[in-house]
Amino acid sequence: MRRFQFLGAMLIIACSSLVALATGPTTAISGDYVEARTASVFAGACHYNGEVVTTGRDAVMAWDIKSGTWNGVDLAGVRAIGVVTSDDSLLSENALRRLELIVDSGASEAQSAAFVQVLEKKYAASLGQITSVRRAPVSFRRDKDSYRVEAVNFASLTVSAMPNKECCKMPHMVWYSPLVPVKDRKVGYTTKVAYAGGVLGDAWERSRENSAFYGSFTL
Repeated sequence: MRRFQFLGAMLIIACSSLVALATGPTTAISGDYVEARTASVFAGACHYNGEVVTTGRDAVMAWDIKSGTWNGVDLAGVRAIGVVTSDDSLLSENALRRLELIVDSGASEAQSAAFVQVLEKKYAASLGQITSVRRAPVSFRRDKDSYRVEAVNFASLTVSAMPNKECCKMPHMVWYSPLVPVKDRKVGYTTKVAYAGGVLGDAWERSRENSAFYGSFTL
């Protein structure tokens, strides 16, 4: 199975190289973004210090692109979900990071390849090396400040706004920044985030934590 996953990833990466050779306009790419981590991003100092050396090495993130083109490829409607893992806390910028990615099966091969190239060009430092790319249905539902994202048998997250938007009133208790820069960043309450296991390692699950970021992105 992993052999086929590896071959699939190589095909996507090869296609992304072809996209790089394409001639066409690149316009601002924008949409919705949400991530949930294995550590609280909004907490008191004692809670933060207790987690920073023991957890917080993994995250699930998802994109729902509303508009934009990359080398002439229209990315509107592309949805994707990824899992990143690090050899140390995601607070450590020098630790090795790896990304496992699923691009929604509704996207074309050209769109998938272009999106992979966007991640490689724009987010290599924060997301790390892309180790696997697969195609499967990705459900991305947003209702105001609530998010439900899932790729069955891969990863999922359920995130909502914090009561009274406390993160905005007490910014000194926000200890991290989103892996993908977003406009008007908000901290979210994670009802549940889970990774089913795969290329990056064993399955994990977290729940009921202030461990999420969400907002709109433009690049």
